[in-house]
Amino acid sequence: MGQAWGFGEHGGPEVLEFFDRPDPVPGRGEVLVRVDVAGVNPLDHLLRQGLVPGLDGGRPFPRVLGMEAAGTVLALGEDVDGLEVGDAVFGFALTGGGTYAETTVLSAPNTARIPAGLSATVAATLPVAGSTAVDALDQLGLPAGATILVNGVGGGVGLAVARLAASRGLRVVGTGSTAKREQAEAVGVRFIDYTAEDVVAVARELVPDGFDGVVDLAGGASLRTVAPLARDPRDVIAVGDMSVPELGGRFVERRLDRENLERSARLALEGVLAPVITAVHALSDAPAALATVENGHTSGKVVIKVT
Repeated sequence: MGQAWGFGEHGGPEVLEFFDRPDPVPGRGEVLVRVDVAGVNPLDHLLRQGLVPGLDGGRPFPRVLGMEAAGTVLALGEDVDGLEVGDAVFGFALTGGGTYAETTVLSAPNTARIPAGLSATVAATLPVAGSTAVDALDQLGLPAGATILVNGVGGGVGLAVARLAASRGLRVVGTGSTAKREQAEAVGVRFIDYTAEDVVAVARELVPDGFDGVVDLAGGASLRTVAPLARDPRDVIAVGDMSVPELGGRFVERRLDRENLERSARLALEGVLAPVITAVHALSDAPAALATVENGHTSGKVVIKVT
């Protein structure tokens, strides 16, 4: 028996519940994990609102929040290869088990061992934010010296994209609110404050011929503002807004497999994909952790320390 944060129906923050649940039983291709750290992402509140039904695993209410975690394997389901009881692991809860919990089940093909020297706290940030950054930049495939605009650079994914892009020799320009400036500039971003500056005018002054690539984390009207700043609309990659093809751009192609997680972990060990963790919350404080991400008032990555 363990404790978990979840929701008994779809809705806003008011539907959150803290409840006891029996330890999940790992099914075929799953591992039962004692959660040490869970990452907090915008995807979590979208799931709570019922906006991403394909990722709930078809589980009944109450459902547990969270999509990424690091912890220790307690038991194996059938047909699990490459993992053993006692392994320190990190991965995705793609079958609906959630991660804001003391124990959960992770999808074994989407779970990897934590390499020596990497903390569980850092590992817990890699499945969603870290590997998304890798995927977006790989999809663009820009050479050293190219220019990239990161629209919404201040969050966990945006800072990961910026740091990884800089390590590849790209010239990085990023947009965000005033509160995001310090963290963005610390990783080498030429920052544009959209609350105080004309984003399009400043961006065109910095890169008159247009950007070689744009990675959008903001979506909506903001995406439509910055998309024309790319030289080629096909080099606009959106992480959250699936309407990007209407602008000629592409949605990020995610690779959720173990190999990509292992690659992300190696990059984190090298310091290239080291997350900017700005808040660590206890499990009892999970609603506050999610609220900071949902209202956009946080910069960097937020995690929940469960054990």
